[in-house]
Amino acid sequence: MKELREMIRDLREDHDLKQKEIADYLGVSQQTYSNYENGNREIPIWVVQQLSAYYKVSTDYLLGAGTGYPGNTNLKSTYLGNVTMHDIMYDIQQLNATEKQDLLKYIRFLKHTD
Repeated sequence: MKELREMIRDLREDHDLKQKEIADYLGVSQQTYSNYENGNREIPIWVVQQLSAYYKVSTDYLLGAGTGYPGNTNLKSTYLGNVTMHDIMYDIQQLNATEKQDLLKYIRFLKHTD
């Protein structure tokens, strides 16, 4: 299982961002952010929360506690209109269990209506 520092580095790289850009978003220096990624400094909870919101992933995903995020299989590509697969996955993660079941039923219904 990847460490938090690896998760945030991978997300940053998957989004083609520089450490400075993320550091600016967080309001910390580039050196401080670099220390987070390199494991030289403990990552504060508020940083985990901010990065979760920025990348539209759950804190569980960042901490390795959840499996709701499929990884980075071309999630930045446009799926339909200006919506990316990343946007879709984020929206699905926000559904409660009943809504997720309903979504699966609807998808199965659509697959059989061709």
